[in-house]
Amino acid sequence: MKKLIKLLALTILTLTITFSLFSQPRLAAPMMWQMGRVSDIQVSPDGQNILYGITRYSLQENKGNRDLYIIPVAGGDPVRLTDMEGSEFNARWRPDGKKIGFIAAHEGKLQIWEMNPDGSKMNVISSVDGSVNGFEYSPAMDKILFIKDVKLDTTLNEIYKDLPKANAMRFDDLMYRHWNHWHDYKYSHIFFSLYDAKGAMDEGEDIMTGEHFDTPMNPWGGMEQICWSPDGTKIAYTCKKQSGKEYTLETNSDIYLYNINTGTTANLSETLPGYDHDPVFSPDGTRIVWKSMATPGYEADKETIMMYDFETSELVDLTKNADQNFAHYVWAPDGSKLFFISGIQATYQIYYMNMKTRSIIQVTKGDHNYTSIDLAGDEIIGTKMSMSLPTEIFKVSLKGKEKQLTNTNTRLLAKIELGKVEKRWIKTTDGKEMLTWVIFPPGFDKNKTYPTLLYCQGGPQSAVSQFWSYRWNFQMMASHDYIIVAPNRRGLPTFGQAWNDQIAGDYGGQNMKDYLSAIDALAFEPYVDGNRLGAIGASYGGYSVLWLAGNHNKRFKAFISHCGMFNLESQYAATEEYFFVNHDLEGPYWQDPKPKSYEFSPHKFVANWDTPIMLITGQYDFRIPYTESLQAFNTAQLLGVPSRLLFFPDETHFILKPQNAVLWQREFFNWLDKYLK
Repeated sequence: MKKLIKLLALTILTLTITFSLFSQPRLAAPMMWQMGRVSDIQVSPDGQNILYGITRYSLQENKGNRDLYIIPVAGGDPVRLTDMEGSEFNARWRPDGKKIGFIAAHEGKLQIWEMNPDGSKMNVISSVDGSVNGFEYSPAMDKILFIKDVKLDTTLNEIYKDLPKANAMRFDDLMYRHWNHWHDYKYSHIFFSLYDAKGAMDEGEDIMTGEHFDTPMNPWGGMEQICWSPDGTKIAYTCKKQSGKEYTLETNSDIYLYNINTGTTANLSETLPGYDHDPVFSPDGTRIVWKSMATPGYEADKETIMMYDFETSELVDLTKNADQNFAHYVWAPDGSKLFFISGIQATYQIYYMNMKTRSIIQVTKGDHNYTSIDLAGDEIIGTKMSMSLPTEIFKVSLKGKEKQLTNTNTRLLAKIELGKVEKRWIKTTDGKEMLTWVIFPPGFDKNKTYPTLLYCQGGPQSAVSQFWSYRWNFQMMASHDYIIVAPNRRGLPTFGQAWNDQIAGDYGGQNMKDYLSAIDALAFEPYVDGNRLGAIGASYGGYSVLWLAGNHNKRFKAFISHCGMFNLESQYAATEEYFFVNHDLEGPYWQDPKPKSYEFSPHKFVANWDTPIMLITGQYDFRIPYTESLQAFNTAQLLGVPSRLLFFPDETHFILKPQNAVLWQREFFNWLDKYLK
């Protein structure tokens, strides 16, 4: 008996050792917040080093901190340059390469700092009233442009000075709130200041004095929307010089050119009625390019490269005949090439244009997304991600040969077993081929059956590309033993503009058939349990889930809708950017005749609801107000459908705080596991 017990103990010990040697942990929510998030690459003027930032989060403290790093272009170990209390951002090489400027807190305000390239001798060079939100050195290093908020509107407390504790806002026009914030009586303006090599700068001069407009544009614009001319005499910037009702109905932003010597401003894109932004001068200053959309009121139109020639006053669409979008422009030093990023078949690749022949050459290929680029001599420096790789920095030759330079998360990823990502082309109901990503659980066994999730993308015009998300992470979902089906349904870019445009006015039409084609195709696989299918999604994806809830013909056993549109009429009345709903829904619901789009409203199909559904939303979501999710939850409760509401009082359209995000993941999988496992 003792021998048998010893033998059993030895066997258990052997199995334990074997398991520990050959098995790996899976991706879990807290691990996501251990990862460093790489951003904002800046190649040094001599092309030898790369400046960048890494944001790391403390789950316990529920906040993040960003530090600056440097790494040689030739490869090597990164060196951390900053370790201040609080984050450092907007890091820029001074044009002579002898200093690095950045923004960090000083005496309770954000100011411009400088340091040596090795991180030594840090000192504050600005003392701007208020906070600096972004800056750029002029090429000759005699000036600095910066942006800061300027208060131009009067508050009610300033009007009624005898009521200092009153708390109210008063509005007489639209755009009183935008995405995730209320109008704060301030406007982001560009200033320029004189600067000398000793690091001294003055308070600066506002080039938009008295203008009730923002540059960069709200809500997502950054310093990519502003640039110096090579001779330092002009500032090109993006602005949508409209307000209120006019602003909300149009997308017409423009490229403005401010002349420092004369104090005058010219509109370079005045004849273009759609979005125009992100200007970049050619090295010799004779030309300028920017990203442009032709269709007024359509925020997901084809992004073309417009070029303005200062010598001839000619405005040219460089990519008129190319059926792709283009962004992130970088000129070759001699102006012979223009590098950029473009999407193709749910990936984002590096390209360049030969400026003499206007031919476009693709540099990189593969299942990945390049998200930003810079140049180091004749090599390209880019940030790259995939569904299996958080953002890292790569060096790329003109022939497409890649070398990974940073390994910010390599050690952590080496400890985690990730699932296989497979690309499939699935036939749609109208005979088209649709790229669909299928992500399998780690240790996938084709002889087993798995619960499977249909992922519904937001946007609606946003590709299901090779993105690494810190919340809607496919590897995270797969690590919980789910197969993920992520189709690039109608209405998504990178498959030509016709595929992208089709969804407008047809929310409940072909793209919903595309979703069902994808999940039906996978349901035939022996390893997919057709009785344990779920559908999940956020924003337009949340709308998709709510629509499917009333039209899925009992395919699914569980739903999760995050910030989805439930009633298209109330969504129209409560949102803020009306150009979006006017284009995609083809007008207001009171229009006569009423647009067909409103027939696709999910609330019209609630009589068919019979499947457990979870609704998630944030109080500061002004794009799809949280009341849409409340309506859906209340309806499910009244119908007796198993349902749950997860409400975040301090979040927006996105869940950004670390502990909230981990809680989101736990509730997300608890709900799915309850009904699919």
